Amino acid sequence: MSKLIKSASNSLFLFEISTLYSLPGDFGFDPLGLSDPEGTGGFIEPKWLAYGEIINGRYAMLGAVGAIAPEILGKAGLIPPETALPWFRTGVIPPAGTYSYWADPYTLFVFEMALMGFAEHRRFQDWAKPGSMGKQYFLGFEKYLGGSGEPAYPGGPLFNPLGFGKDEKSLKDLKLKEVKNGRLAMLAILGYFVQGLVTGVGPYQNLLDHLADPVHNNILTSLKFH
Repeated sequence: MSKLIKSASNSLFLFEISTLYSLPGDFGFDPLGLSDPEGTGGFIEPKWLAYGEIINGRYAMLGAVGAIAPEILGKAGLIPPETALPWFRTGVIPPAGTYSYWADPYTLFVFEMALMGFAEHRRFQDWAKPGSMGKQYFLGFEKYLGGSGEPAYPGGPLFNPLGFGKDEKSLKDLKLKEVKNGRLAMLAILGYFVQGLVTGVGPYQNLLDHLADPVHNNILTSLKFH
């Protein structure tokens, strides 16, 4: 009986070891136990947390580029000054400035909420039941929305038009790089917010000021720690 219990314990240990670090970017760092079913995050599905990190990382990568691009293009003279605005002067933080769009901010907010709500609802449906979006009519695009069975990586001509990750090794490397860059982008977005509120200028101008005079333009001088 003792040998049977010992054998079962060893099998469970080997199973835990084989599943540990199985997710892209999982290095075992989880001090709050959010991915531990028996930890503080036990009320949330660990797979949902991992999926959420990937999706938010992708949004952050798009946002990090989109927020700084007008500044860079404006400095390069590729777009007119009236559109080369720091991200926080486009209406994101109204007291800092607004921009005259085709509609008022409230209309834009409702319109964006409707579009994003529709897209997020379909994304959640695919996560809950992988492949289901390929069975629902969607203007003829449903044949491209069947996915790969792994909701975070749907693939296909719409989501992987260049065919990256054709073999298992390259796909694994790309998944890891995506998670790492997504985490950096999320930190970058946080940095954009802090820099905008503290310095009153955009991230690209912050970089130019620092490169021009690192001693007097850095995090300590910006926070008045001098």
